[in-house]
Amino acid sequence: MFRILPTVVALLLPLIANAADDFALKDGDTVVFLGDSITAARTYGEIIENYTLLRFPERRVNFFNAGWGGDTAAGGAARLEQDVFSRGATVVTVAFGTNDIGWGGLADEAHQQKYFDGIRSIVAQCRERNVRVFICSAAVTAADPDKSETAVLQTMCDRGMQIARELGGDAIDVQRGMREIQRRVIAENERLKKENKPTTMHAADGVHLNELGQLAMAFTILKGLGAPQDVSSATIDFEAAAVVETAGCQISDVEQTVDGALEFTRLDEGLPINFGLFGALNFRFVPFHSELNRYLLAVRSLPAGKYLLTVDDREVSKYSDSQLAKGVNISFATTNAWQPGGPWDAQSTSLRSLTEARSRLATSELMWNVNLNGSERRPKIADQVEAIDAQLQSLQRTVARPIPYRFRLSHVEP
Repeated sequence: MFRILPTVVALLLPLIANAADDFALKDGDTVVFLGDSITAARTYGEIIENYTLLRFPERRVNFFNAGWGGDTAAGGAARLEQDVFSRGATVVTVAFGTNDIGWGGLADEAHQQKYFDGIRSIVAQCRERNVRVFICSAAVTAADPDKSETAVLQTMCDRGMQIARELGGDAIDVQRGMREIQRRVIAENERLKKENKPTTMHAADGVHLNELGQLAMAFTILKGLGAPQDVSSATIDFEAAAVVETAGCQISDVEQTVDGALEFTRLDEGLPINFGLFGALNFRFVPFHSELNRYLLAVRSLPAGKYLLTVDDREVSKYSDSQLAKGVNISFATTNAWQPGGPWDAQSTSLRSLTEARSRLATSELMWNVNLNGSERRPKIADQVEAIDAQLQSLQRTVARPIPYRFRLSHVEP
């Protein structure tokens, strides 16, 4: 029976540990997303929240949204105490810029200088509070990506990111990262027939982001935070019914059944994130599956043929022996696009509902804080919201925690 040498295991495990250690969000962190209406839409923040909870279930990381429609860097600096520090923030991402220059209509030196001053104030205040701050360049607009590279929004944000670094903060160039995705969208549209509706990353105004644009922004920020590429990986030898190597998971109870199938139990340290019905269609533009969500399985020495992978009695996908020998990414695999694939897909879907519930709860409280601030009910509502939110966060962590899955790989007729 072939087994990987202990010395090889010792070499592999630090690589996985180092990849996880590079991720900027640590155990005990409270993360606040500070920004304008694109942040207030909550979508990219929810993706980052779900990714972190699934990938690092043992880390207690709390998330809060402090997006405000129409806001600028100066406005964000003015409400840091109220919306960021009062939450006990240890990490804040900052995304302003488009409103600072009035959607391009106020792109003069005075308005740019106000943006620079706002960024400088945000970083300085965060540094004083020992809050780790990431200044993000603004999201792309629907303008020509080649012309946007030297347009005022990019050059102004470049200076803002430089200021952040000079003051000891960090920076993430969201705009250039999203621009690469935007170019893929444009190339795809050029291949379409004229009567087809083109794909876009924006709402009709060309500034606010739709679902694809929000995914692109989340992807770019996660890359900037050092999010690891691999969830976990396992390689198994069929003939020996033995584990060859693993990273980020444990494999146990490997056996060949009497009907010639291969079965084993897999317990992961973290899980892949999924995006619901037809969510994988966006991966032709946003390479989330290959760069941030690789959940890998490889099986060697299989007899030639086609194999059905089932996990906890759920059909996941069919693969050839050659595909399995090379290794497959099963994170988004499903035999029915209308249903979740593996059980990890169901866990991710459940988590997404809970995260959306947190957002709706926060939005409900915001309506009272802004529009019904004088009501005698407000303190009671605030207390109940806090209690319910704590319960939701506890439930999120329960849902996201990995459980052992029983894998079965069986030969199927052509």
